[in-house]
Amino acid sequence: MIANNDQNNQMPTELKSGFNELEMLKHLRKAGITKGFGFSCAYLFQLLFCLIFEQKNWFRLLESKKSESLPGKDTIYRFLNYSKYNWRRFLLSLSTSTISKVSRLTKNDRPKVLIVDDSAYERNRSKKVELLARCFDHASQKMRFYKGFRMLTLGWSDGATFMPVDFSLLSSKKSKINDISNKVDKRTSGYKRREEALQTAPEQLPSMISRALSAGIDASYVLMDSWFTQQPLIQSIVEQGIDVIGMVKATNQRYLVDEKRVNLKELYRLAKPASGNKSILRSIHTTMANGVPVKVVFVRNRNKRSEWLAILSTDCTLTETEIIRIYGMRWDIEVFFKATKSLLKLQKEFQGRSYDSLISHTTIVFSRYILLSWQNRCSTDDRTLGGMFYELCDEVNELDWAVALQQLIELLEDALNKTNKKFKKLIKSQLQYWFAGLPNYIKVYLPSLGCES
Repeated sequence: MIANNDQNNQMPTELKSGFNELEMLKHLRKAGITKGFGFSCAYLFQLLFCLIFEQKNWFRLLESKKSESLPGKDTIYRFLNYSKYNWRRFLLSLSTSTISKVSRLTKNDRPKVLIVDDSAYERNRSKKVELLARCFDHASQKMRFYKGFRMLTLGWSDGATFMPVDFSLLSSKKSKINDISNKVDKRTSGYKRREEALQTAPEQLPSMISRALSAGIDASYVLMDSWFTQQPLIQSIVEQGIDVIGMVKATNQRYLVDEKRVNLKELYRLAKPASGNKSILRSIHTTMANGVPVKVVFVRNRNKRSEWLAILSTDCTLTETEIIRIYGMRWDIEVFFKATKSLLKLQKEFQGRSYDSLISHTTIVFSRYILLSWQNRCSTDDRTLGGMFYELCDEVNELDWAVALQQLIELLEDALNKTNKKFKKLIKSQLQYWFAGLPNYIKVYLPSLGCES
């Protein structure tokens, strides 16, 4: 774990290089996440960032032998609960910078997209969490209710790498269990995020997309599933200069064909049958009731081959195959939700009651995913993102003896500097001979000997 006297030596090699390449601590300072005294925010952030690779929670870590060099529990929770820190600015700055680095590795003709979706953020055993609400899980096959929040997430993808850009933990005005704490300063960014938590997803999405585009994120399409393809929302996104591709379901939404208003089932009957691809049934150019021109492609449902699914695109120049291929990139955000919950312990690592602690910890988890995605993209081997995570866990477990070995070598070198040249040359040659026979994973921790050899 990161010791207070030497933070960088206690980070895994790949994490250390990732921190430097992505300039993570620079983005932290840029977002105004700093302290005037005590443990620095950079140190506390690194400590929490690396906690998951210890495979322990904070309580268990304080009960271990390493507790003497660690800050107290109150220090960590004060850092997480501070409402003046602008975690949204940090995440947007970090993701924008990383996306620009990833874009250099991507062909110019490859589509880059923003993906919108929500996922359950469960706190079923909680009673006093701020803004806790009773939410309906529409994605579950059981169609159940749970206590917690809806985690509305905006991400970026080029088909190979996914990066989270922004998020909001949504409560509910009608079914919230607890209210906003009256101790929060209404001028802070933390209070603004609490107000956003009481908005609906369609109310928040246009501003989330606007912030991403204003930050300089390059994307041509916004992908969404059938829960978000509402005509007013589509219109507000298109007005920002970016097209929408999303699945639509048979609701009371109407489409205009030859000045006649029809629903989705009637639109299917009017659509022209497609040829050449058995999975693509029909397609049609039409206009939504609010005047936005769209192209709707009807594809066969793999689960029920007698039924069809409809995919809508506001870019009418795309072919049916291109619309389906680009929409398939939406699956990247589902993989992201799975990884953050199962590997990175999104809902379970900390159990704070403050809404600020939920926001800060979720941001730290998202930044872990950004670093792992960047390392995975730059890697030339066949490791998956999950494989890299477990290798970093093993490396963290080896850090204690690695640091001790480095300190022993440094003490030995200091002693040699005080001896005569002949004896110094003899010992150094023996050390280099010993170093040459070490396994590669140990050589990584002794760069000074490697340079001399």
